[in-house]
Amino acid sequence: MSLKILDTCVNCDVCEPVCPNKAISLGEEFYVIDPALCTECIGHHDEPQCIEVCPVECIIVDPAHVESHEQLDLKYRHLMAKESVA
Repeated sequence: MSLKILDTCVNCDVCEPVCPNKAISLGEEFYVIDPALCTECIGHHDEPQCIEVCPVECIIVDPAHVESHEQLDLKYRHLMAKESVA
């Protein structure tokens, strides 16, 4: 599963720098998470770091992007392989 930032985001800027995959960016009105890059921190941390630091608890599992732990791990491996080539 990818994570999603709700419109209750206050743009406090704490989630973006803790994302190891650079999946979080400032959208038109509030921060957004790119589901193609979000691995819920699998491969990096035990818990999603954006959820850990969010002061308004506006980050949830995105029901539109359901992925298993294995799929997230595979995405992580793919992203790391891509990064090492670049």
